[in-house]
Amino acid sequence: MSAKLSTKPLVTIVGAGNLAGALAVALREAGYRIDQIVSRRSAASLRRSRRLAREVGAAVVVAARVQIRSAVVWFCVPDGAIAGAAASLTGAADWQGKVALHSSGALTSDELAVLRERGAAVASVHPLMTFVRGSRPSLAAVSFAIEGDPKAVRAARTIVLRLRGLPFAIGKRQKEAYHAWGMFASPLLTALLVAGERVAGAAGIARKPARERMLPILRQTLANYARLGAAASFSGPIARGDVATIRKHLQVLLEVPEVREIYVALARAASRDLPAKNRGALRKLLSRAE
Repeated sequence: MSAKLSTKPLVTIVGAGNLAGALAVALREAGYRIDQIVSRRSAASLRRSRRLAREVGAAVVVAARVQIRSAVVWFCVPDGAIAGAAASLTGAADWQGKVALHSSGALTSDELAVLRERGAAVASVHPLMTFVRGSRPSLAAVSFAIEGDPKAVRAARTIVLRLRGLPFAIGKRQKEAYHAWGMFASPLLTALLVAGERVAGAAGIARKPARERMLPILRQTLANYARLGAAASFSGPIARGDVATIRKHLQVLLEVPEVREIYVALARAASRDLPAKNRGALRKLLSRAE
């Protein structure tokens, strides 16, 4: 390896999307030098790469022309592009002794097998965080699921700890379930909030004011969940066993049948997994509503 991990090796990042931006900035703030941002040829990719490179003091290189000097190469590209991106860079370096990482939540380190065959130690390193345009979250206190070759896992753990993240081990067979869990924590939660906005519309409240008016209860619910756990933070008519109110909800939600399906599914899960009174009557009502 061209630099010892204990002395903060050079890092090359492949890609310049939302995750790459957050990671590059966090690495820079943690004292790592970002040597290169590897870009595709498209004008949009080059613009993003140049913008990120200016921010972290790196060079921009098109994949077809890159020569990689870094000890660590981190692939921050869409899941379906990881294996192809790795294959396209096989001739860009002597991979013997290098560490190659990717950040897919669902895919394993085997996506980088072509670099493993050339001597690199490989791992998947996924931050349990959401990355969207217009928002760049801190990686401090974020959990990172890591699996792969022992050398790459050790290197990734060291980097994550220096980012003030929380590394933990995940098995290859658990990656898909792990990623599905992450879906519930953010994308599907967002979908649930949008469903709530539609129900607000049935109550005559437009989406923007609905979002603003939901925020206090959402924040308090998350605060309760974080401090007290799910059971102690559960409230409302299911917790009280108020069958009459649930029946009224089901009736009014006939106006938005797609959302009604979500309501029934979540209500059934709540009556099964959370403290609820009058469970038998609730389950009977919900089974008829399907």
